[in-house]
Amino acid sequence: MFTLFEFMFPIIFVMVFGMIIFQFVTGIGTWHKNNQSPRLSVTATIVAKRENITHHSHANAGDLSGGHGYHSTSSTSYHVTFQVESGDRIELPVSGREYGMLAEGDIGKLTFQGTRYLLFERV
Repeated sequence: MFTLFEFMFPIIFVMVFGMIIFQFVTGIGTWHKNNQSPRLSVTATIVAKRENITHHSHANAGDLSGGHGYHSTSSTSYHVTFQVESGDRIELPVSGREYGMLAEGDIGKLTFQGTRYLLFERV
């Protein structure tokens, strides 16, 4: 049994570390690609809004058995789908503040850079 642990621990450690590095490199790549993309301003209509709420439960005091209870956290991400004059649709992540200020059916000038939402001005 002890030899199984000695065998599995390095493999799992390398896999977790590899996933962290992969996410980091992917994030840097997206950031770089967005910075190299031109800033575009196009006439667009808001056709859909969605939010994604995730909930997590964490054991108190680091006790994984839950003997000291649990506390919960939640996280919300917001996305808006814009339709441009050509009929193409673009879904962009927005802040909660922007999400609350936008309504389906709004028409205006969308400014974005790659996958980065910058501004929406109603006309």
